[in-house]
Amino acid sequence: MNGEIDVVRHPRARRMKLSVDHVTGRVRLTLPPRAPVGPAMEWARQQGDWIARALAGRVEAQPFEPGARILFMGEEVALGWDSGFPRTPVLDDGQLIAGGPREGFERRIERWLRRQALITLSAETAEYASRAGVGVARVAIGDPKGRWGSCASSGVIRYSWRLILAPPAVRRATVAHEVAHRVHMNHGPAFHTLVRTLFDRDPSRERAWLRANAMRLHSFGRMT
Repeated sequence: MNGEIDVVRHPRARRMKLSVDHVTGRVRLTLPPRAPVGPAMEWARQQGDWIARALAGRVEAQPFEPGARILFMGEEVALGWDSGFPRTPVLDDGQLIAGGPREGFERRIERWLRRQALITLSAETAEYASRAGVGVARVAIGDPKGRWGSCASSGVIRYSWRLILAPPAVRRATVAHEVAHRVHMNHGPAFHTLVRTLFDRDPSRERAWLRANAMRLHSFGRMT
């Protein structure tokens, strides 16, 4: 099994963690900086049943092509293409329609989704930052495989653009989590109390939704 597991050391890891890449199906073993590899790999080899279940739960890739159905803010929408429409996608009555040539349709859809993600996440981050009484240097988006958000000590908060596909409450729970890190750069009791205060309730249900639907969210826009 050694050749099937990618070993990654993370400077902030406090314990070893086994995960499956939603996109490639690769198994990743994350270790604290000084953890010995041998015992960790032995433990990983004992998790064969869990790895098999995780790989079996992978979702087939769903490219952004005309006729496909995707999620946007938790609601299912159909992708449409009409050469007579503007190139910039338009959301209308449950359809996200883009015009222009068929070539490049997928890129136009993804660019639109990323733009909506940046606008929405920037506004919600500013809202929660104001509530927490902290500043945020910059909001950025990307497409990380293993996390939905991150907060750097510099004040930069980065999110996965795929949060725009999730229900609004799920997205906002993630924003509250990352903004709370501007006050507490850990996951201690005070941090979780602040998250609940910002979000107005315990976000356990939203975090559970994100874990349960992670592979589906990562399948959208992937080529088969």
